[in-house]
Amino acid sequence: MLLVALTGNYGMGKSAVLTMFGKLGAHTIDADEVVGSLLKEQKVLDKIRDILGAEVFDPEGGIDRKKVADAIFNDAALRASLENLLHPLVFDGIDAVIAQREGEDAIIVVEIPLLFERGYEKKFNRTITVFTDESTALARLEKKGIGRPEAMQRLRAQIPIRDKIGKSDFVIDNNGSPEDVMSGVKRIYEKLLKEV
Repeated sequence: MLLVALTGNYGMGKSAVLTMFGKLGAHTIDADEVVGSLLKEQKVLDKIRDILGAEVFDPEGGIDRKKVADAIFNDAALRASLENLLHPLVFDGIDAVIAQREGEDAIIVVEIPLLFERGYEKKFNRTITVFTDESTALARLEKKGIGRPEAMQRLRAQIPIRDKIGKSDFVIDNNGSPEDVMSGVKRIYEKLLKEV
């Protein structure tokens, strides 16, 4: 089994690349989806309320993600507290999926946004960084309705993409067409298959 971390910065196309690896036959895990399922658990919601207060909840008692983002991207200590709560739970979920594949010649690609920020690269056999020009990332985020000031604030909260590229085993340039990106993904996948 080969455990591969896929990372990149905000708006650079990690999820699209993860889907491509899935189409080629890799088992894929999206850490953000694991977080989404955690946010349905009452005990997790109670702990988030303790950290961020009641104002980040909607009238039905669910999380208002925009309010959470506004709170944590304006306060590094709050952001660290929330990450310290959620990340161990996320890795428990990832470990459960990996345990189901134990003994298989599987390639498991896990999308981890804060891989290098939190020092999680040691948990993986290989690391891949997806990158684009900042202007491309900002344009993509604007299409999703995320304004430039908010997008810039989130990008600044992450390690610069060039530093992530320098720490990675592989890189995927996501500036081009989907076909160009897929050919890059295929090249890396073929190398990973030789390592399994």
